[in-house]
Amino acid sequence: MFKRPNLENPVLIAGLTGFGAVGRLSADLLIESSKAELLAELYSPYLPDYVIIDEEGIIRLPNYRFYYSKRLERDVMILTCDTQPPGDDLKAHYVMCSLALDFAEEHGCRFVVTMGGFPNPKSGKELFIAATDVELAKRFVDEKVGIYRNGRIIGGTGLLLGLAKLRGIEGVSVLGVTAGLMEDHKAAFSVFKFVSRLLGEL
Repeated sequence: MFKRPNLENPVLIAGLTGFGAVGRLSADLLIESSKAELLAELYSPYLPDYVIIDEEGIIRLPNYRFYYSKRLERDVMILTCDTQPPGDDLKAHYVMCSLALDFAEEHGCRFVVTMGGFPNPKSGKELFIAATDVELAKRFVDEKVGIYRNGRIIGGTGLLLGLAKLRGIEGVSVLGVTAGLMEDHKAAFSVFKFVSRLLGEL
């Protein structure tokens, strides 16, 4: 851990890799706009066995990164990553999400927002919402935002929220509609704008 900030009732916002890189790109926008500072890095043997090489030829291991900011409507802890565990390693996903929630709870997080992509460009909506309870799901619906019904949210974007619910932590998943074939900056910006507004309403 790089530092231990004094956060007041912070919200954990997770933007991980996935469909259209929407979650990760949304997290990048939040980090940049809020001038978030690096809080901690999580390394694990559950992540893939390669290194990432930067433009100067310097290597580093893939990791999960936690940032924090006190410059938004609420204090936030932002979680992002280079990659998630392999899709068929179910235990790895549970372990990584549990470790992330442990760390967030240690810093007082009692609300979780996950951000990701919704691979259905013909849906007629910009965003879809899933939540830990019915009233929370309905709270943010409008002409551009629908409730995600009868489906699944794959990987950490869904699992973080599911495990948070078991811990008695409320939360929502905000999914930007995308074709999912390449980085979708438009969908990420829609998610970023929505989450920025959502923080002022919690």
